[in-house]
Amino acid sequence: QVQLVESGGGRVQAGGSLRLSCAASGRTVSTYAMGWFRQAPGKEREFVAAVWRSVGTTYYADSVKGRFTIFRDNAKNTVYLQMNSLKPEDTAVYYCAADQLGLRFAVPDDYEYWGQGTQVTVSS
Repeated sequence: QVQLVESGGGRVQAGGSLRLSCAASGRTVSTYAMGWFRQAPGKEREFVAAVWRSVGTTYYADSVKGRFTIFRDNAKNTVYLQMNSLKPEDTAVYYCAADQLGLRFAVPDDYEYWGQGTQVTVSS
């Protein structure tokens, strides 16, 4: 079993930055695909970013490309999401997820483990 705990959410003004952290425990996740998803009120959970297993290849949703960066620190068993130039439309609960196979990084149903989420609110 893998337990994931997100932190770093909060309230920020448009144009600001936040760094989310996802600390994993129970197993080493260096060989897992790790993803960040978000869900705004009344909307479906959507893919934000993923880092593919130990190779480190990254993928981003078009809406965050160039503003968000996903990276992992395998020594700390932690994945991060650096969010810059935040916009009000980035407001959502952000979830970290782990997928042992990593075949379809943007598909929420493929991820076996999920954190509890952290709220990000961007005011205009």
